[in-house]
Parts: sequence; C-alpha cells; structure tokens
Amino acid sequence: MGVSNNITAVLNFVGLLCSVPVIGAGIWLASKQDNECVRLARWPVIILGVLLLLVSLAGFVGAYWDKQGLLAAYLFCMAALIVLLLIFLVFAFVVTRPDGSYPVPGRAYHEYRLAGFSAWLRHYITDHWIQIRACLSSSDVCQKLGRDQPYLTADQFFQTDLSPLQSGCCKPPTVCGYGYVNPTVWINPSNPMSDVDCALWSNDQNQLCYNCNSCKAGLLGNLRHEWRKANVALIIAAVALIWIYIIGCSAFKNAQTEDLFRRYKRGYA
Repeated sequence: MGVSNNITAVLNFVGLLCSVPVIGAGIWLASKQDNECVRLARWPVIILGVLLLLVSLAGFVGAYWDKQGLLAAYLFCMAALIVLLLIFLVFAFVVTRPDGSYPVPGRAYHEYRLAGFSAWLRHYITDHWIQIRACLSSSDVCQKLGRDQPYLTADQFFQTDLSPLQSGCCKPPTVCGYGYVNPTVWINPSNPMSDVDCALWSNDQNQLCYNCNSCKAGLLGNLRHEWRKANVALIIAAVALIWIYIIGCSAFKNAQTEDLFRRYKRGYA
C-alpha cells in the first residue's frame, strides 16, 4: 500500500469518526418529547449519519486494499453526502432563525407567538396539528410539571424556568389574567378577551392549552432550541468532512500518479 493510500485510509477512518456526532445528533433529537411527536428531522439526520459511516468505511477498505474503483466511488458518494449535509444545515438555519419568544414581566420564563416563527415551520405544524396534539396530550410533558417539583405558591411557579413547550401548552397566556391554583389548574380570567387562546384554555388535564396557538408556538420554540444545539455538532462534522474530502482528493490523485509510475518502471525493467 503506497503512502498516498495510507493517508487516504487514515483520513477515511477520521471521516468514519466524524459520522458519529451526526448519528448522535439524530439520536439526541429523536429522544426529545417534541421531536417524537413532530417526527420532522430525527430520521433524516440519523440516515445521513449512517450513510456517512458506510461511505467512510468503504473508502477505508478501498484505500487499505488499494481498490481504485472503490475509492473513486467513495469520493463521488462523499461529495454528494457533504452537499446534502450542507443543504440540511442551511435549511435548518433559515427555518429556525426567527424567534417567536418574548419576555413576560415578573416571570422567569418566556412566552411565544406563533407569528414569530418561520412560515414553513408554522405551516408544517398547523397541517399536522391533529396528530401532534394527540401525541402531546398523551405525553407527560405537563403532568410532570407539578409532579417533579411541587409549587406551593404562584410566585414560586412564576420564577420557574419553564421549557417553551411547557410555557405554551401547560398554562394559559399571562395576558388572560387567570388566577393560579397549581401549574395546570387556572381560574377566573380577569382579561378573557385579550387573546383568542384565553377561551381555549381548559382545566381538563387532557385539554389544557393543547388547542392554543401558544402551544404550537411553544412547540416551535422547543424545536428551534434543540435544532440549534444539534446544528453545532453537524457544523463541526461538516467542516471536518470537507477538509478530509479535499485532502482525500489530493491523496487519490497522488495514488494514481504512483500507480502510473510503478507501471512505467515495470515497463522499462
């Protein structure tokens, strides 16, 4: 095995390692309650990571056993996968850039407006809300709010850092002026006409604010936060893979040159 093939084999092993954070990001997204209900990005990321793993493995085998055809196929497939990864990153950045959150005076948590998020995400969530709502209502996202940490007073609850999903789905909007009883029971709104969601709030634990626009917005707030975290791992992997690919192309050309030189020497031996 020539020097260039040695370099290519090492690079492909590193590329194989770079697929791990991509797969890990997909598994992490899949483990989140909101992504389990939305099912939007988890499988594409996992599938892309597995394909990167398989292609890098093929490149390693081709370099180690000097299979030039396999190396050429590896370079073509890796280029396509890197382009797909970059397209996904740009898409994720564009659709998660708008932030629908806004601070609420006297509250540690934020609340969320559906109009503050990207049109594509809004339309996707709205079109699939019946299934998403059923999934959320059957989960324990709101039930565990009072179970895991009991709040004795309203002030204790107001100083809690709720997740976007909990803020949007498990309580009514603050502007409605509901009186606090416990995290998922609120009574006697003082300003019921201030927001359409005020009339949609229900103390039925299977209803709560799952029909509210604030719940859709809170779900998008959760997705935005998680996708941006996952994007960090994907960006690092993409940069590493691009460098590996550039160096790998150079090593592949050198390997072909070495092979031609060896044939030339044998022809004149």
